[in-house]
Amino acid sequence: MPRPPLLTRSRTWVQERIGRLLHEVAKFGVVGAIAYVVDVGSFSLLRHHGLADKPITAKIVSTVLATTVAYVGNRFWTFRHRDRVGGAREYLMFFVLNIGGLGIAVGCLWVSHYVLGFTSILADNISANGVGLVLGTMFRFWAYRRWVFPETGGDDALSAELRQPV
Repeated sequence: MPRPPLLTRSRTWVQERIGRLLHEVAKFGVVGAIAYVVDVGSFSLLRHHGLADKPITAKIVSTVLATTVAYVGNRFWTFRHRDRVGGAREYLMFFVLNIGGLGIAVGCLWVSHYVLGFTSILADNISANGVGLVLGTMFRFWAYRRWVFPETGGDDALSAELRQPV
């Protein structure tokens, strides 16, 4: 049976890659939403029961808990089809990249509040929890795929063929 033309094979390859990416994005969003609820919910619980006078400690605990939930969800659901590169290394990289995402949100807040002079609570929320959250989430998705849950091996024949010189 003759092979389909290269253009047909490459179009199929692109469609499969885009489909896989969209599938990962959707799962990543669900895991992120669950982690967000865990963060906000556990912070509120801690503030009302046990750490009422220690908001920073409550936020640190809630963030670590939410990060752990996000790691487990992404490792065992979003990126389960990717090879494992070591649980401790993955979690450490995941946590460090989460700090990077937090830095993006804080950076957006800092620019909005101190450089642009938008000092209302609404402006702070839009910059940190709107713009910062979106940019931080995009960074996290890219970084997790690249460094925490990388694709190893798995190159199919068409992918290799498309990289060959014409």
